[in-house]
Amino acid sequence: MALGPEGSRSSGPSIICCLPLPAFAARPVPRASYLLLILTMLFWSGNWIIGRAIAGHVTPFAMTFARWAVAVLFMVPFAWKDLRANWPAIRRHWKIIVWLGIWGTGPYNVFTYMGLQYTTATNGVILNSAVPVMIILLGWLIYRDTVTWVQALGVLVSLVGVAAILTRGDPSVLASFSLNHGDLILLVGVAFWAAYTIFLRLKPPDLSGLSLVVSCAVVGVALLLPLFVYEMLVLGGRIEWTYATVGAMLYVGIFPSFVAYVFWNRAVHEVGSNIAGIFMHLMPAFASVLAWIFLGERIQAFHLAGFALILGGITLTARGRRAVPEPGPE
Repeated sequence: MALGPEGSRSSGPSIICCLPLPAFAARPVPRASYLLLILTMLFWSGNWIIGRAIAGHVTPFAMTFARWAVAVLFMVPFAWKDLRANWPAIRRHWKIIVWLGIWGTGPYNVFTYMGLQYTTATNGVILNSAVPVMIILLGWLIYRDTVTWVQALGVLVSLVGVAAILTRGDPSVLASFSLNHGDLILLVGVAFWAAYTIFLRLKPPDLSGLSLVVSCAVVGVALLLPLFVYEMLVLGGRIEWTYATVGAMLYVGIFPSFVAYVFWNRAVHEVGSNIAGIFMHLMPAFASVLAWIFLGERIQAFHLAGFALILGGITLTARGRRAVPEPGPE
């Protein structure tokens, strides 16, 4: 049994029993934290655009392994001094690092790339929009987090905005939405990411955010390596080595995997998982803009209306916050 943020007991994975939870206290949140979340959503939206562009050219495990291998190679030179200074903390808290690495690096991306082979992009993005709701649900189940009525309203308003964009302003589009094999795979990925966000509160206070990201990425590469080899040798996996695919792998390894994870982890410690999760509703809006810029798709009235609703929902959720975990020193 693990103590929740209010001191109540809740059930959860056994590893949590021995992990200290930070104290909760109301405090001002730096505006920069919201900027970090916005940039994170922009980088992750670019990942969806690239994923669509190279579909069929790089198989799921190969793409995910390449993403995190590039991320580690790019991270280590920048983080070397930080890793050396934090090495004692890394050794002390290796169980927490492995735990976060399992949930946060690899599975979400693998299940996303796998699921999109069997379902439509519309279904995939709709299911991905369930992340904030699942974060709130898992936070309540594992840590007995409380949810205010204003936060719930913010989630609802943002979902309406997401639906406006995904349905192109035509609600009848939802009538054709149904779960299939690919949808279920995507839901597993959504659950992994939501759990990772919830478990970020277990971050040791004596471990820097950069060291945590790099350490978790190394865990992810170690876990993905045998799966990548199996896919290439047994399942017929492939990587087409072109300028486009190499550029795509470099982008997803540097920005969505390195920069965005550093921003995300810091922002979650500042604003809490519930509020951070609602910012994921910006992804469909950003994806529409990026598709217009790089794929020639037009921005229409429903895009603008949906974007306004999403921003309104985020504002409501941010104002409805009660308490967030105190971050450890960076």
